[in-house]
Amino acid sequence: MWRNIASNALTFLVVAVFLLGGVLIWAQNEYHAEGPLDQAICLEVPRGTNMKRVSEDLSERGAVSSAVMLRLGADYTDRTQRLKAGSYLVPDGASMSQIVDIVTKGGASTCGTEVVYRIGITRASVEVREIDPASGRYEEKAEFVPGEDDIPQVYAQVREKSDTRYRVTLAEGVTSWQVVQELGLVDVLDGEVAVPPEGSLAPDSYEIAPGDTRASVIRRMQDAQEVILAQAWADRADGLPLDSPEEALILASIIEKETGGPEERFDVASVFVNRLDRGMRLQTDPTVIYGITKGEGPLGRGLRASELRRETPWNTYVIPGLPPTPIANPGRASIEAALNPASTDYIYFVAKTLDPRDGHNFAETLEGHNANVAAYRRLEAERN
Repeated sequence: MWRNIASNALTFLVVAVFLLGGVLIWAQNEYHAEGPLDQAICLEVPRGTNMKRVSEDLSERGAVSSAVMLRLGADYTDRTQRLKAGSYLVPDGASMSQIVDIVTKGGASTCGTEVVYRIGITRASVEVREIDPASGRYEEKAEFVPGEDDIPQVYAQVREKSDTRYRVTLAEGVTSWQVVQELGLVDVLDGEVAVPPEGSLAPDSYEIAPGDTRASVIRRMQDAQEVILAQAWADRADGLPLDSPEEALILASIIEKETGGPEERFDVASVFVNRLDRGMRLQTDPTVIYGITKGEGPLGRGLRASELRRETPWNTYVIPGLPPTPIANPGRASIEAALNPASTDYIYFVAKTLDPRDGHNFAETLEGHNANVAAYRRLEAERN
């Protein structure tokens, strides 16, 4: 009798194991399968909420077949505690695994109404835009220049909405003075802030909220730049004529202001590194301009011959080596180029055409450089 009982128990255990395995396979397939949503939705994840509330909201809106299964999947993949507040576009047919990935990855919100404060090298602007859930693409509703243009009515309207999101976007090569000036015009921010050291801010896109202080936004930009610079310095090439991360940041800022296009950064970096290695002066116009403006806006005209000869701490036609500070806030790509330049023998470069977007001609010898300069002068003469 005991033998029969043991045999039956073993059979039951085997069947239970197979059933459990089948259930797990089914659950895994369901978790990764296409979801029931037939039209994209905007999912709001408030601050302080939890995965249970989010899963129930998704279930009520028909985005998932089972709120419980979504939570179990999030728990199993260790995502439950990574939930990020924000507004997210959930595309049609999104699986539960994709939705969990969307709401735990974080970053900039991806749907609804958004106000973007863009800080550029020559101008700043405010853009009001709204995402089209059907296409997942933003549509511009209004754009204006703060302090110059009349504020459009749509901006005032979205400022009254509680679910409007806000971002500040910095272009590569802006100066710290420009950033502080333009942040002063962002009316959702509070407080004042001193101009931070040049080069210490990471050009990027930063999500902000009404009531954030300008000082806290600046700190986030500085923290981001510190991380970028530390990583690039750790991964730097051997034998560079740079003694510290600070010197790398100075060189990166010069590369940022001289680069005609992203593909040229490493070649431009090689020119300056080769010049430093040979004890040659860098002779780069953006450093002369910074000595005149101190970063307080663009020069707005060409350089004069007398300014090229005038001694300032930043005029690399006059001083040897690097200037004492960066001349702008360089982006990640320019920092990485400064610390891993292309391996070339270039020591000269000049613009290819009158359009700086066309890039540069590089040369290893003065003779080759003079030929490139002559070609550029002919283009100038033809235009005049």
